[in-house]
Amino acid sequence: MSLDFIGKYNNWDKVDPAELFSKAPTEKKEANPKLNMVKFLQVEARGCDYVVLWLDCDKEGENICFEVLDAVEPVMNKIREQSVYRAKFSSITDTDIWKAMDCLGEPNRNEALSVDARQELDLRIGCAFTRFQTKYFQGKYGNLDSSLISFGPCQTPTLGFCVERHDKIQSFKPETYWVLQAKVFKGKDSPLTLDWYRVRVFDRDVGQMFVSLAKTSRVAQVESVSKKEKAKQRPQALNTVEMLRVGSSSLGMGPQHTMQIAERLYTQGYISYPRTETTHYPENFDLKGTLKQQSSNPYWAEEVKALLSAGLNRPRKGSDAGDHPPITPMRAASEGELGSDGWRLYDYITRHFIATVSQDCKYLQTTIDFTIGTESFSCSGKTLISAGYTAVMPWQGIPLEEAMPACERGDTFTVDEIKLVEKQTSPPDYLTEAELITLMEKHGIGTDASIPVHINNVCQRNYVTVENGRKLKPTNLGIVLVHGYYKTDAELVLPTIRSAVEKMLNLISLGKANHQQVLQHTLDIFKRKFHYFVDSIPSMDELMEVSFSPIAASGKPLSRCGKCHRFMKYIQAKPSRLHCSHCDETWSLPQNGAIKLYKELRCPLDEFELVLWTSGARGKSYPLCPYCFSNPPFRDMKKGMGCNECTHPSCQHSLNSLGIGQCVECDGGILVLDPTSGPKWRMACNKCNVVVHFFEHAHRVQVAQESCEACDASLVAVDFNKTRTPLPADETQHTGCVFCDPVFQDLVELKHATMRYRGGGARRGGRGRGRGRRGNPKKPKDKMAALAAYFV
Repeated sequence: MSLDFIGKYNNWDKVDPAELFSKAPTEKKEANPKLNMVKFLQVEARGCDYVVLWLDCDKEGENICFEVLDAVEPVMNKIREQSVYRAKFSSITDTDIWKAMDCLGEPNRNEALSVDARQELDLRIGCAFTRFQTKYFQGKYGNLDSSLISFGPCQTPTLGFCVERHDKIQSFKPETYWVLQAKVFKGKDSPLTLDWYRVRVFDRDVGQMFVSLAKTSRVAQVESVSKKEKAKQRPQALNTVEMLRVGSSSLGMGPQHTMQIAERLYTQGYISYPRTETTHYPENFDLKGTLKQQSSNPYWAEEVKALLSAGLNRPRKGSDAGDHPPITPMRAASEGELGSDGWRLYDYITRHFIATVSQDCKYLQTTIDFTIGTESFSCSGKTLISAGYTAVMPWQGIPLEEAMPACERGDTFTVDEIKLVEKQTSPPDYLTEAELITLMEKHGIGTDASIPVHINNVCQRNYVTVENGRKLKPTNLGIVLVHGYYKTDAELVLPTIRSAVEKMLNLISLGKANHQQVLQHTLDIFKRKFHYFVDSIPSMDELMEVSFSPIAASGKPLSRCGKCHRFMKYIQAKPSRLHCSHCDETWSLPQNGAIKLYKELRCPLDEFELVLWTSGARGKSYPLCPYCFSNPPFRDMKKGMGCNECTHPSCQHSLNSLGIGQCVECDGGILVLDPTSGPKWRMACNKCNVVVHFFEHAHRVQVAQESCEACDASLVAVDFNKTRTPLPADETQHTGCVFCDPVFQDLVELKHATMRYRGGGARRGGRGRGRGRRGNPKKPKDKMAALAAYFV
């Protein structure tokens, strides 16, 4: 389910955003109403005595448990005290499923309430700020290039981290420094480059003095040679945050994409549950059994067999968050089974698991200290003793280096050169996704499940762009917004307040805080912040003025306003819209398509010139009146409808004049003639993506007043040129039903702007095709079966 405000509070124009903090009631709606999930569950549950809940074992899963119970409990038999059970499991394997079934528990109401509280807080706070700032700034500036200037209690601090790094880069002033570089050699060995003991100096004259002191000697004397055996520790068990970091930094996949692939691998039974904060294997975890499953994979079979014969190393102690075991492979797989990205992630998860039970990587570090004149230098090198876990994670291995020369204290090397090298301090780089994930985890912004969503949101809103190396570079809009929040109320963008809210939500899940009190307390704080933000918006606006153009100076003249009859400007930057600078009014347009003038024709109701929206050559197009699009002229119309849904009784562009018949796939859609599509004529559904191509190369196609006796669809009059007519006996004109007329049967072709599923016509073969303007459609005759067959 998804949480939303009840109908009337979703109207941005009529509702004051401040009301959303307390007055506006919320309701839970089906997230995907087309699935009819509630109805389906009720059908399944009717007459049942027990329900066992096998939802994801995290807080969100616990919340879904109670959504399921709300749907099914009213229809179940009520004869026993306990009829609801909860299964706790971490992977979809035989062992885990039987174990879960043997120790069923009860769903945790507190965890579910903590999720309810988070959803309500995010909805109320996010919507209030988003609505206010979107309406305020989009009404003033034309080139913001974002359809929604959104605010989110987690999303905004996430953006804040990116802008903070950007500010450090911009304010960075490089400093010049000098380093003493020495090269020495012994006999025929290749020269060694030495590191200076003082590292660097910021004064050239001082550096030159040290060069002069070092140049007093032509030999470098060995002061000491030390050899130490060191170990590179094997990794801790894998949790979600580390998986997301590696996905971004090493696999080149965004956090959202990584999470989607991990969820798919989990539901297919290849890995354990991918949402966990734990990095410690439970005492009863079958490490050996999990490892045995990987012994036949050619990529790591050798290492696995060696481990099984020599014995597994005890994994490093990690932290136990009490949720799920770490992420591990659950069965063997091949690249062919999983696909490219699926295999790359599975490959990493498996290698990481094998590494956690392998030995540490051991190497010998040799350090030689030299003196040249009065100055001290050193050089060091590493030699591998045993690869350990780096055999399966070679990218973490010790790089092969040239062997250090054999020497002992008192030996001398000849000085090849000593020079002063000038360098500059360099600014930090933009945050990578991996670094951002680390910052979010450190400051408690979001959960392991929601971190990818917040990062994806700031990218989708055009606040941040993903550059090469998955670096996050803030856009002009993102930078100005964060600077504006700092100027008005820094706590809106700092991670501190959200981190405190997350701690309170955690107390709800542990049963230590009251859900309603936490909700009310937090909303009170943000309501006051909202009123202060509204009062302080002029100071944020000062920053906007510097970076963006006023709406009156944006766009190109396109169509005439119906009020003043002057040209309105078409602003292409998101959200695309029309602005009349004389009336100082802005009119919304459909998004994600192209807009052009429609033959300079006017709407008969308000005198606005019509514009044509098109989604491209393969998509659909329809005319619309900019005024009617935002202000529906008739009761049965909604905001955002074009001429193809307008119920005007006599307008030549309306549904009544151009509608042909009911859509063959969706409920309530009407197939409407596209009068601009000739000579490749087509009709398109005004609700879904069905497009029907017909009568190619016809000279004229018109919708007749008469309707078909068989299916109640409007008849179509077609006029072909003599040279290209496909009609029998070289006729050039014919009027008939596109669904039933055998003459038209081969001239009609069903397509989709985006194909969803096939066979729509067959499913609803028994329904009328009329436009709904002549009362109830007549029942179709047998010809409908033929129609369904050729559409399939």
